[in-house]
Amino acid sequence: MSGASPWAGRSHAELAELARELLLAGHLIDRSGMPHLIARLGREGMQDIAIHEWMAASPNYTKRMQQVLGFEGDTVEVIFKGMQLDVGAPPEFMDFRYTVEDATHGRFHLDHCGALMDVEPMGDEFVVGMCHHIEDPTFDATAIATNPRAQMRPIHRPPRTPADRHPHCSWTVVIDDAHDPLPIPPEATALADSEAARLPLARPTAGLATDDGWADYAAPLDPDLVMEQFSSATLSQILDEVALQGHLLSRGFLLGAAERIGGHDAAAVGVHQAAGVGGVATKRLAAALGVDASLEGLEAVLTVHPMFLPRSYVDLRVHRADADTLAVAIGPSPGTAEADGLTWPAIIASTGTAVLHAIAVSLAPQAVVLAAEPTGDALAAWTVRIDPSAEPAPTPDDVVLTEFSTGTTFAFERRG
Repeated sequence: MSGASPWAGRSHAELAELARELLLAGHLIDRSGMPHLIARLGREGMQDIAIHEWMAASPNYTKRMQQVLGFEGDTVEVIFKGMQLDVGAPPEFMDFRYTVEDATHGRFHLDHCGALMDVEPMGDEFVVGMCHHIEDPTFDATAIATNPRAQMRPIHRPPRTPADRHPHCSWTVVIDDAHDPLPIPPEATALADSEAARLPLARPTAGLATDDGWADYAAPLDPDLVMEQFSSATLSQILDEVALQGHLLSRGFLLGAAERIGGHDAAAVGVHQAAGVGGVATKRLAAALGVDASLEGLEAVLTVHPMFLPRSYVDLRVHRADADTLAVAIGPSPGTAEADGLTWPAIIASTGTAVLHAIAVSLAPQAVVLAAEPTGDALAAWTVRIDPSAEPAPTPDDVVLTEFSTGTTFAFERRG
């Protein structure tokens, strides 16, 4: 694959910050993809694909994170720990507050729901679609990865009455032998047979400290968990697994779309999805890294961009070809090996410059991205230059559409 780990040599604080950013980036995947399905399939069709993608991805990545961080089990506490490290619940933006009552009973509420803030302006039909029709089956799909007799049930949820009701919603989680066990969703079973789901579990990056935080999550649930609790070496594992969650979610989305509109059109929607979230993630990562609108800054962002992580799944190759040119290529990897081609790296490699252009100009509006002749075993290649004399490119439409989300400018506050 493609050389050194992107996490090598980074500080503990930077790794923790990047973990928060990658969790939020994964959550914004739907903000970039779903509008294009509404245009094709209407609100209900979009809703069906949202259910498909989360039911496909969540049981797979939930179990992986449990194994990586050593907190497998069948209790409510295990369910809550998994949710704290889930792209569906990025910290603070989706401010889940958890209470474990005993091994089989718990509850949570959302002090802030960024997803609700995004959807509420669209009207009650969209709120009901998300907070009822989508959450009912997908919350249970998350829970049954831990215990098939677990059920998440609302105490109250939006639409909010009164309009400023807090917390935004409240739920119970109950495990009971009297509950009929729920099967693993067929969507999850199908996705489990993908290169992404079969990827070996993330390993800690060599050379990172192991004594500056937890090596696992064997400790009791910390309701105020921050990424700084984990060691640098463990954070490198979390970062790789969180990035893979995004790929699993995107593939679940694309497979659900392909069933309804065909593989060719699903791949076209995938370009829009990748460009939108790719550009927004670029802006946020550049701010987190403190880089400027230069080739050096773009290289730094691409190195940690979740679209090209983990390196065991995406073979991204980035280097300075000369003082004025950044060379970017994608090589063969598990992410390009699916027969249907419905993965981000496969779509990016096969569809030209659109996604890389959206990423580049989201940092440097005068960036010029050109397709290049691949060398060696590379599947696709590009050159990127910054032309000071060029007219700054407008923000790509797909990025503008994704920036509808309040997650675009959301500021994390909890660090420790």
